[in-house]
Amino acid sequence: MTASSPSFGPTPDPRKAPRAFLEHLYRVAVDRALPLSTLGAHLPKPPDPKKGRTLVLGAGKAGGSMVQALEALWPADAPLSGLVVTRYDHIPPRPEGVPQRIELVEAAHPVPDAAGQQAAERILALTQGLTADDLVLCLISGGGSSLLVLPAEGLTLEDKQRINKQLLDSGAHIGEMNCVRKHLSRIKGGRLAAACAPARVVTLTISDVPGDDAAVIASGPTVPDATTCADALAILDRYGIEVPAPVRAQLESGELETPKPGHAVFKGHEVHMIATPQQSLEAAAKAAREAGIEAHILSDEIEGESREVGKMHAALARAVANRGQPFARPCVILSGGETTVTIRPRQPGQAKGRGGRAGELCMGLAGALMGQPQVWALAADTDGIDGVEDNAGAFVTPDTLARAAAAGRKLSDHLDRNDAYGYFDAIGDLFVTGPTNTNVNDFRALLIL
Repeated sequence: MTASSPSFGPTPDPRKAPRAFLEHLYRVAVDRALPLSTLGAHLPKPPDPKKGRTLVLGAGKAGGSMVQALEALWPADAPLSGLVVTRYDHIPPRPEGVPQRIELVEAAHPVPDAAGQQAAERILALTQGLTADDLVLCLISGGGSSLLVLPAEGLTLEDKQRINKQLLDSGAHIGEMNCVRKHLSRIKGGRLAAACAPARVVTLTISDVPGDDAAVIASGPTVPDATTCADALAILDRYGIEVPAPVRAQLESGELETPKPGHAVFKGHEVHMIATPQQSLEAAAKAAREAGIEAHILSDEIEGESREVGKMHAALARAVANRGQPFARPCVILSGGETTVTIRPRQPGQAKGRGGRAGELCMGLAGALMGQPQVWALAADTDGIDGVEDNAGAFVTPDTLARAAAAGRKLSDHLDRNDAYGYFDAIGDLFVTGPTNTNVNDFRALLIL
């Protein structure tokens, strides 16, 4: 049983090539989120060139592909200029015949660096002198929080790097991390929109967060922020993260408050979600059904500790495999969202682990499946990078545990060290794609035959 996809040719037979079939579903999901196929429907009319101009600003891991899509789709006779920052090595090859009109620069993710700070300073400077006749197009995607770094007064870049890393290691979910980031920034949490006043701002965004909340994506630089300084303080205290005393005093007094919903600065602004996790999951489900495999989408908003979410998925897969409940075999179970990894303390002499949340989920999944026959799985980040490694995620197969044991790998040891990369690399089950030039967060597919 095969089906055809206009982007990928014949769909691999899931019974003969389960891993290739799962990879195909991932590719379909990613393709659905590429800006060139989604951006055009959301573009506003250019301003009258005799009165105003169009300025393009933005940040995110999909920034390069968003810029190139805009350059290809924007009227050739309409002026266009601006600056967008993306992650290192995330600028795709320039399409033939598409001239460069917007500057692209690169910076670090997930821990910010000086290049990101310089880009943020330049972006803020470009907003000077805008008028009510001007249009600002903001291209925002996941990763923008780290790439667009401009510390609040009293904070250094080193402070922001430390706080960011501690948040990443703490297990805090994305909403908590971004609440803190907004209140310790001069550009996030609606402040970029405020700097653009009185120009009209149209935000074009790719969602990488559960619930598709534009205020969370890249810490919402162009949208109102409903969180407060008190919320940010509570999160810092919850995870034991210190900030300099003068900055803490500003949080306590409310001096670092962000623009709130209803603020006049957002009047007339528009936000368009050009790609979402749910849309990508639906595209993958459609491809599976075309191949004769029923597909079920659990949710695009699953959060929690990665290894525990993996165990939950394993319990569901075993119920389907052994009892035909709650779904009949054969089927594919799809899910998305953003899980978290709490870094475990290392014991003396213990090797440092490598890996991201997709790999960690796969370790939890493999352990709980216990070699369950007829179950194959793929968990991967749709940006092609799992954490800070060079893989997107990993595969789990019925013989994962047996092959790992034969290779001298003990799952509990790798879980203790958060070392998913080492575990799956040893058995050739890392899933490597390179940067995909988009980002709609986690993708998970379980095939039960």
